[in-house]
Parts: sequence; C-alpha cells; structure tokens
Amino acid sequence: MSGLVEEGVLTLGCGDLDAMPLMGLLRPDGTRPGYEPDAAALVAERMGLALRWVPLEWSAFYPTLHAGTVDGIWCGQGITEYRRTLADFTRPYAVFNESLVTRIESDVSSPEECAGLRIGAIANSTNMALTETFPGVIPVAFDGATDDVYGDMIAATRSGEIDGFVDDDVVMIVLDADPELRLAFTVETRNQWGIAVRHGEDELRGRLDEALGAIIADGSLEAVWTRHMPDLPWPLG
Repeated sequence: MSGLVEEGVLTLGCGDLDAMPLMGLLRPDGTRPGYEPDAAALVAERMGLALRWVPLEWSAFYPTLHAGTVDGIWCGQGITEYRRTLADFTRPYAVFNESLVTRIESDVSSPEECAGLRIGAIANSTNMALTETFPGVIPVAFDGATDDVYGDMIAATRSGEIDGFVDDDVVMIVLDADPELRLAFTVETRNQWGIAVRHGEDELRGRLDEALGAIIADGSLEAVWTRHMPDLPWPLG
C-alpha cells in the first residue's frame, strides 16, 4: 500500500498524554489504553496491519507527518479549515462538544461571563477558535512545545497563570471530580475528529475511511466508545 512508512505497519503519531478516557500513556510493550488507541487498533486490524505509536510533542505533529516519519496523526485532531491546509482528513471517528474548566472558586457559567479572563486553549485548534468568540476574553495559546500540552493547561489553571482553559468535553469528565477544578460550562459545537494524512495520500486515506466505515457499520467502534465513555451518547449512529 502506498503511503506506509513501514510495510505491513500502520504508524501513527500522537502525544504521550495521560488524558483518559481518550488516551493514556504509552506502555512498555508499545500499546496504549483509551478510546483512540482502541479505535486505532480496530482500524489497523481491519486493514490487516500491525499498529505502532510514535510519541510526539503536539507542535511536532504536522512537521513529522510532512517529513514522512508517520503515516498519520491520530490524536484528538478536530477537523478545521486551518488543519485542512496542513493535511487531508479521514471521515470522523468521533464527535465532541467543548467545555471550559476553571478553578473551583470561579463562578463563571457562560461565555458572556469570561470578559477580562485569561482563557487557555491549544494554538490553532477548534478549542482556540471557540475561546476567541467569548466576549472580552483574553485568549492564551498553548503551542504544545512540551510532551503534555493538556497537563500544561491544567497546571497553568491551578497556578493562576490562566483563569481556565477550553478543551473537548470528553477530557473534562475526569477533571470535573477534581477538588481544585470545576467544569464551568459546555458549548454544543459538535466538532468532528479525524485521522490526518499527508496531502495526496488518497489511497491510504481511502483505506482508512473504508476500515472506519466497516467498524462503524458492524458496531465494534460504538462498543469501544460505550466502554470508555458510557455517559456520552454515541454520535455516529
């Protein structure tokens, strides 16, 4: 198959993030827990390929993809017009809304109450695009220059460097139980997530789309979703 950096292997880039239920840290045997890794394993199996993860800093995703080191980026990539300039995307394997997390003492409960607040989000993300719509907000971009941009935003919120951060609603499930943080509100944005591949790799993208279609049709992807995120309704039925 064209597009594979290693014959017989689907090589995917992602941050080595502890962001369950979406993804967990890379294990010594090269596997990872979470919805995204389990979904990727289903796709690789359907394609008849082994699966290999390459840990990357968030800011290195697309340079590494363009360099041909990985076949694709499978790591919470909401499909945006900006990202379409960097890569082609498969059909979605997930759809999420977006939430704001603040410190526990904050009483913010709507975008209109964010005026004057420093709110973080990953640079050039759907989360940053949403943050920039909040009236009077001061957006703070996190460029993903470390291994764990998600952890960086949590730490910055705890320390008071920022007043909160916007991310997809699924990662907020665990944080809402944190005694120092609170889920302030959720905006129903219905962002589609897909696998990023190099521009022009139409055969590989087609095979990925075919595999995704098959595991959606047979219910196996929904089963993985329900196992990891039972409180979120299956969005691709």
